Amino acid sequence: MDGRGLGRSVRAVGSMTPVWGIRTVCTAVRRRRADAAGLPPRGAERARVPGVVAEVVPGPGGGSIRFARSRLRVLVTVTGAVFWGWDGAGPEPSYGLAGAVPEPDARAALEPDMDGGWRVVSERVTLVVSRLGGVRVCTPGGVVLREVAPPRWWEPVDGGAARWMERAEVAADARFFGLGGRSAGPRLPDGTYRMWNTGPRKAFGPGDDPLSLTMPVQLVVADAGTHLVFHDTTWDGSVTLQEGEEGLGSGHDRPGTVEWRSDGGPLRCWVVVGSPARVLHTWVSLTGAPVVPPTWALGHHHARQGFGSAAEVRRVVAGYRKRGVPLDAVHLGADHLDGHRVFTADPGRYPDLPGLARELARDGVRLVSVVGPAVKAERGNAVFESGREARAFVREGGGRKAVGTSKAGASVYPDFTDPGARAWWGGWYGERLAQGFAGFWHDLDEPVSFTAFGERTLPRSARHSLEGRGGDHREAHNVYALGMARAGYEGVRRARPAERPFVFSRSGWVGLQRYGGAWSGGVVTGWPGLRASLAWVLGLGLCGVPYSGPDVGGGTDGPSAELYVRWFQLGAYLPLFRTHAALRAARREPWAFGEEALGHARAAAVERRRLVPYFGTLARVAARTGAPYVRPLWWGAPEDRKLRDCGDAFLLGDALLVAPVLDPGVVEREVQLPEGTWYDVVSGKRFTGPGRVRVAAPLSRIPVLARAGAVVPVRGEGDERELEVWPPVPGSAGGGLVVTDAGDGWESDVVERFTTRLRGGRVVVRRHGGGPVGYPVRVREVDPPPSRGAVVGQA
Repeated sequence: MDGRGLGRSVRAVGSMTPVWGIRTVCTAVRRRRADAAGLPPRGAERARVPGVVAEVVPGPGGGSIRFARSRLRVLVTVTGAVFWGWDGAGPEPSYGLAGAVPEPDARAALEPDMDGGWRVVSERVTLVVSRLGGVRVCTPGGVVLREVAPPRWWEPVDGGAARWMERAEVAADARFFGLGGRSAGPRLPDGTYRMWNTGPRKAFGPGDDPLSLTMPVQLVVADAGTHLVFHDTTWDGSVTLQEGEEGLGSGHDRPGTVEWRSDGGPLRCWVVVGSPARVLHTWVSLTGAPVVPPTWALGHHHARQGFGSAAEVRRVVAGYRKRGVPLDAVHLGADHLDGHRVFTADPGRYPDLPGLARELARDGVRLVSVVGPAVKAERGNAVFESGREARAFVREGGGRKAVGTSKAGASVYPDFTDPGARAWWGGWYGERLAQGFAGFWHDLDEPVSFTAFGERTLPRSARHSLEGRGGDHREAHNVYALGMARAGYEGVRRARPAERPFVFSRSGWVGLQRYGGAWSGGVVTGWPGLRASLAWVLGLGLCGVPYSGPDVGGGTDGPSAELYVRWFQLGAYLPLFRTHAALRAARREPWAFGEEALGHARAAAVERRRLVPYFGTLARVAARTGAPYVRPLWWGAPEDRKLRDCGDAFLLGDALLVAPVLDPGVVEREVQLPEGTWYDVVSGKRFTGPGRVRVAAPLSRIPVLARAGAVVPVRGEGDERELEVWPPVPGSAGGGLVVTDAGDGWESDVVERFTTRLRGGRVVVRRHGGGPVGYPVRVREVDPPPSRGAVVGQA
């Protein structure tokens, strides 16, 4: 912590209780002293550039290029992903990658290029390295997607981590997406984005940055093609983006620019080129397939930081049941813990958690427990005593345990970069499962001391295992929550090997999807917060984390009934659908906003319940292909510039287009349509894209359009799966997927493909490969009908 941060902590005392104020100042002073002792002053630095090519050694998939002052390794893999690393850095070790690095593409190798440079030509991408170390990424046809200048770095004269900087240019028409969970966007505006997971000091809205889940992953979409860039370093850093300008035919285009900076290395980079679907497929083949949530987790969740007691939980669940609003899970916040001690329930307020869990389960409602990384440092605390014996906690440079401040008081923190500490921590989840919990919600895992000010819990000099390599918190901070998610996921798998774990986190890093999903943390209550919620979910999906969602209603007081209804309606079409209220926020049960709002919320929750089979299919598709549930409108047509610039609507899979209402007083809105024919799911009115259309958006619903010919699996009568079919237009075919499994375990899924076609005035539905359809089929009525007397025919 610098002097400015210390000053903020001191000024905070006036707004807190005396005890909290003293703890804040003491923690800040302790961190500052630890960093002063554990981190030597940086001192003088030596600026470096690669120099001129001196030697080239071709090899399978690329090879090695030695420059005067550095060495570049280049690798093209069989998946089409391209890697390069400076100072001879290879792709491992890496927290971002899952498993072994893909095999090299034996057909590709370094070969001479013009002007003393070298190139690697593969099926999906051509990489050209100049004689001075610049790197050009091109399509197979030779169109330049990214022009990277030779890097620069600054080495401390007395030794230590080098600071790196890399500048690149992209096409003038390119648009930027990604960088993890960002409140601006989903198209990222010009500006500097920090790569340091940070607990917001307040509820966040558009423009607040950084947030809890940053990722050095850029997705760049241009007319020439789409490419993804991953700078694989966990150190603090920043990315500065500036879109280009076209010369309107004059030939004087100004390219877009990207400047990447990092406080540590190595400088290594992965690039994937192709269509958006192909890019995300290759990306998750590198970083790991997204886990499939249990089916109940695809329903409606309700959370509150302060239920207060088991009796209040029962009252709220009974309220949902009485009013006919579907509910699938209840999340207990930190107030259910005994003095905020992790994994320890308050016996006074929750005397029989297993009994409460069994009672709720009879109504189809699961219990989810909050888990934070802070362990109260006191004798007699079983988790603290056990962790001390296991030597599982992060330590300062001198060997003492690093102590921070949490709501429980003086606390220590497990080292989630240590395999032994992860195994120890994961063992505690079994006890929580035995108490009746079915899933886990990770909070404050950036980590931070307390959400009010977002201060770092651990000094940057704190020592971490980093899988046995050793290092300090500067390198471990960004992957701390990723390690916690892994520990929780693996602990649940060991305790309940027959069931799919349910774990989701506020923070994380590249590869979080291997262990679970994400939630936004406290988004500001207001219309800007509603807009930020959508941007956050879309951005994470494009970084490979498909299961995520915001706090419906926001994290502060006072949503109006209209805002609550619109937020609830949006949440019903997002992967994680969770209403949540913080300790000091107004309650978020739908009946708290009046009868009209309750009716509209009930309709949205009932529709979400009906669509759970479709969300289950999207979850399985994401695990197989990396395609997010929630996709930008340009997903299938990235060359459409109007779609690239549209951030107020999204595709839910291939079948549905959702256009949420993001401003007050709206009863009708414009929607930018992709190519094709679309039907309003309520009125059946037909619209044709591409182009802008006006659609009805009464307070009772948000516009949802179905693609002509789509087949959507839904929950029908008696909770049985049925196929909802939207008629194709004459002369065209349609179709859809149904991916099913036998339950919430690890059974193999079954992929069923269906096609639709108009034939003789009938909508004919066929199973790919022949045989009976196997499900009840309901053809939706549309206006005007595509053909007279359209009825279903099965074959």
